[in-house]
Amino acid sequence: MAVQIPDDSDFSSFKDQCLSGQGWNRRFNKGGVTVWCRPDEGDGVQKIKMKMACEGVSAQTLYDVLHDSGYRKKWDSNMIEAYDIGKLTVNADVGYYSWRCPGPLKNRDFVTLRSWLPLGDDFLIINYSVKHAQHPPKKDFVRAVSLVTGYFVQSAGAHASSLYYLSQLDPRGSFPKWVADRISQFVAPKAMKKIYKASRKYPEWKREHRPDLKPWIFPEQNTLPCISVAELSPQRADSLENIDESGLSEEKSQRRLQDDDDDEET
Repeated sequence: MAVQIPDDSDFSSFKDQCLSGQGWNRRFNKGGVTVWCRPDEGDGVQKIKMKMACEGVSAQTLYDVLHDSGYRKKWDSNMIEAYDIGKLTVNADVGYYSWRCPGPLKNRDFVTLRSWLPLGDDFLIINYSVKHAQHPPKKDFVRAVSLVTGYFVQSAGAHASSLYYLSQLDPRGSFPKWVADRISQFVAPKAMKKIYKASRKYPEWKREHRPDLKPWIFPEQNTLPCISVAELSPQRADSLENIDESGLSEEKSQRRLQDDDDDEET
């Protein structure tokens, strides 16, 4: 199986999943964020979907925030490290991202092929995991696998939008059920709210930080080295070590997760 850059049918399928309610079970609806889960379809990995209404923020601004790596350092407190590896086309690249998991879980990292597509006033960004020989799994991280992850930004006028997030992600490790529930009901919605809050502050920040630099809109500004899909191969979960985290104490771990949440609010 070769690595393929997403085409129109892939983007269309992703958008349809974001908008469809069929087969999805609602798990959370609070504070303007709705979370749905969908049982796995034979691959052992469930899907999660979220929607958040973003009043006062245009679809274009949300799209810029999701792309702007310089600004991400300001709002994504879970990010340990992120960098671009190379560009494949004018709307596809490969990058590395490491994620600080709530303690006591081990931190995760990813190498993904990302592609994006403007659709009039709406926007799509999707990614999935790939292997790159120069970026193998690291000793102190669990290499997780994104089967598909992305955003659909839907315009609701000049100053309003809706943000959809959909992910089918194998974190590896043997997550206890309470951890998966915690992530879907608390951690994921909180991440959506972070994006919304960051988007409201982005126009002011961008005016002071190279306001004309937006390579996701102007590909001639992209200075990444060109790479070929031939340098990539699919990242399969069964090729990675499966770290056993099933023995975590729920009472103690819940306390540490709550401590992390409290730190975020201060």
